[in-house]
This record gives sequence, C-alpha cells and structure tokens, in this order.
Amino acid sequence: MEIGIDSFASAMYGSNELGSEAAMEQLLDRIVAADNAGLDVFGIGEHHKKEFLDSVPAVILAAAAARTKHIRLTSAVTVLSTSDPVRVFQQFSTLDIISKGRAEIVAGRGSAIEAYPLFGFDLNDYDALFEEKLQLLLQIRDKEFVTWSGKFRPALKNQPVYPRPVQEKLPVWVGVGGTPQSFIRAGRLGLPLMVAIIGGETERFRPLVDLYRKSGADAGFSPEQLKVGLHSPGYVGEDDQSAVGDYYPGYAELWTKAGKERGWPPVTRRQFDVQIAPKGVLVVGGPETVAEKLIRHSEALGGVDRFTFQMDNAGLTHQQLLRSIELIGKKVIPLIK
Repeated sequence: MEIGIDSFASAMYGSNELGSEAAMEQLLDRIVAADNAGLDVFGIGEHHKKEFLDSVPAVILAAAAARTKHIRLTSAVTVLSTSDPVRVFQQFSTLDIISKGRAEIVAGRGSAIEAYPLFGFDLNDYDALFEEKLQLLLQIRDKEFVTWSGKFRPALKNQPVYPRPVQEKLPVWVGVGGTPQSFIRAGRLGLPLMVAIIGGETERFRPLVDLYRKSGADAGFSPEQLKVGLHSPGYVGEDDQSAVGDYYPGYAELWTKAGKERGWPPVTRRQFDVQIAPKGVLVVGGPETVAEKLIRHSEALGGVDRFTFQMDNAGLTHQQLLRSIELIGKKVIPLIK
C-alpha cells in the first residue's frame, strides 16, 4: 500500500490566519518533509475560495518538484468539469518534465461548486461536462495528434498537443464520492480509482468498489490495472491520546462551521469518537493504531493500493503536521509493510 498526503493548501490554522507567502512556504516545506520521510505521494486539491491557495495545483506541485527527488506529485482533485483538458494535460505534462516523471492527475467533478459559475459552466451539465472532458483528456494522453468534437469545447482536427510527458502514459486516476455511475465509468475505462470517504464507516463503500472491479473486468481490464485508492481525514500523533487531543478541537470547529452552511447539527465528541472507532472513517491515533486501521480499511474494501491522509484543515500547527509526517514515514509505513 502506498501512503501519502493530500492538501488543500489551507491558509488557516485554527483561529490564526497566515499570510499567503508564509502558508505556501510551510506547505512546500511539508512536501519536502514527506519526500525525505519516504512517503509515496503528495496531492494538492483545487478550490476557488479565500481560505485556500490551491486554485492552480499544478503550479504548487511544480514548485515542489524542484525541491523533491522521489515523491510522486498529483492533483487531489483536478476539477476537470470546469477545466480545458488540453490545458490540464499541458500543465501536468510540464510538471512531469520538471519532476522527471513523477506527475499524476486525479480527475474529478469537484465536491464544491464555486468553479462552475466562476468559469461560466452550468451545474445542470455537472456529469455531462465531466464525461466529455475525461474522454478528451484520455485521448490527448494517448495520442500526440488529436481529432475530436464535443458539446462543450471547440473541435480539434488532427491537432498536436505539446509538450509530451516523460512517462509513456501520464497516470490519470478518477476521483469519486458515492455515485455508483462514477465507479462504473472508472471501471469501464480501466482507470485507477481514488475514493474520498470523509464520514461514516469505510466498509459501506465495499459494494461500490466491487461494482468498479466488476465493470473493469467486464471491460477486459486485469486486476492489476484496477487500482483502488482511499482518501480520508486523518492524523498521526505520538500516541492515541495525544493524537485525539491535537486533532479533535480543529476538526469539530471545521465541520461545525461547514455543517452550519449545509444545515447539519454541530459536531459532538460522541460523534467524533464513533468516527475514530475501528470501523469509523477517521484515521486518527498513534502509529500502531493508524497502521492497524489502514490494514483494516484495506481488507474491508478488498484491497487498497494507496491511502492519502487529509490532515491540514483541522487547526493543526505546521510543527504538528511536520511531526505527523515524520511519524508516518518512520513508524506507520514500516508497520504496514
């Protein structure tokens, strides 16, 4: 199992707001720390909100590429529905060149909707946009000269797209939430799957993962081609007690605020304790507890090829995040292996 981190490039730590320069420098320091600690992958999300600095993830990843040597660098996710697939490919192909073959794309529709009005797209076309643009992105990846026509973009007639990446085939994962059709689509295309699970019990997604694998097998793809990744909130502390003490206050503040905007009740400690229980989605605890939980999650889903922690939006300090990265590399990864 590959282990990594996903970040939304938050400029907020609890009630303290950092300046953009300081927040970005600290983020790049954490990517370097993850590389030095032996983590496999670091992802940057895409948002278009004041509290995040990740509106152009490829630029952040390119800065990180110049400072790192081994870690793979990916989006988490690229909101493909509101992007031009030609430009997405060019950005990540350029990142692949800068990083000497370490770039990846996780393409998704986006759980937040601010990009749709910002770039002039209709939410009623939510799924149709993604379907069409994913097909174009894959065609550009697989062919240097592209002939294509669709509804949402001008046609291409034997048009070359440059630059080409270092990797023979730039990895494209599909980021999904809980829609069965999304799992089926990824399987039919033979693309690796990144499942974002942020609440409830991880095992409830097993029928959807099985649907993905069946769809892929029916389409002629081998089990080795049908990789499954899992993205969930988490944090590794020195031990269970200190990890919970560090993580809970910021987590409760974040999700209470988000819940208020969506009409949800405030987060309680009882709810949190359910989420950090053995079957709960939150991967929070000391190294031994976290390693055991990741193995349990993998077994529950029939095997997980990659797990990424989302940990930098729960009010944790830069130093706490650095220490957590160190613990993942020194203790969690060896325990899993």
